[in-house]
Amino acid sequence: MMHAQGRHSPDRCVVGVRTVWRTVGDGEFFCPGCGGDRNYRRRTGHRRLVAFGVPLLPRGPVGPIVECAACHARFGMDVLDHPTTTRFSAMLRDAVHTVALAVLAAGGTEARTVRRAAVGAVRAAGFADCSEEQLITLIEALAADTGRLPGMYAGGAFPAGTGGGRGGFDPCGTALAIELHEALEPLAPHLAPAGREAILLQGARIALADGPYRPAEREVLSTVGRALLICPEDTDRLLAAARMPT
Repeated sequence: MMHAQGRHSPDRCVVGVRTVWRTVGDGEFFCPGCGGDRNYRRRTGHRRLVAFGVPLLPRGPVGPIVECAACHARFGMDVLDHPTTTRFSAMLRDAVHTVALAVLAAGGTEARTVRRAAVGAVRAAGFADCSEEQLITLIEALAADTGRLPGMYAGGAFPAGTGGGRGGFDPCGTALAIELHEALEPLAPHLAPAGREAILLQGARIALADGPYRPAEREVLSTVGRALLICPEDTDRLLAAARMPT
């Protein structure tokens, strides 16, 4: 499908350069011009020297570019790196949910105050039907799956230096770190610093709901900070501030 870009009446142009565009793909993206999710066309083109409306000499390729189907503004391909509003909301929900599960796995689910804090955070993130029973079921299922979050060692024993939690969980293990990084790292570049800090503080409030941080909870929250691209000094500052009464 070929499209010529130029003046409405090519006869008015004695000599000039016209771009002939070809649509090679489409999809949905966040349009900076419209400020919302829109359909787009991915296009490539070729410039041609035109005289009296007649194409003469090729002037080289153009693009690829992304063209908004609504406002017709054109952008570089890197605009597709930004998630759509719908995708961003889903990433944020998943991030909060994963942090809540990780903190519960590290500190245990015995205290109702902790369970309620976790449910409140997950509901506020967009999972309106989340319940304590659902979170406990997920924790139990994850504990039974030794290759996923959280890891469990035979007999509830932990390797030296891991700072393990109750119930045989290994909150500092590789599996847990992978889960947190997979949920948080793709989101972090699209969040303002205050947004990254808010996710960390949500996890901190869950951990503090039944008292001071346990070593396992502190390790999980440090992992959250790293995945959110928060430097260790700022992570320590935020975790200390979360302990202060408001």
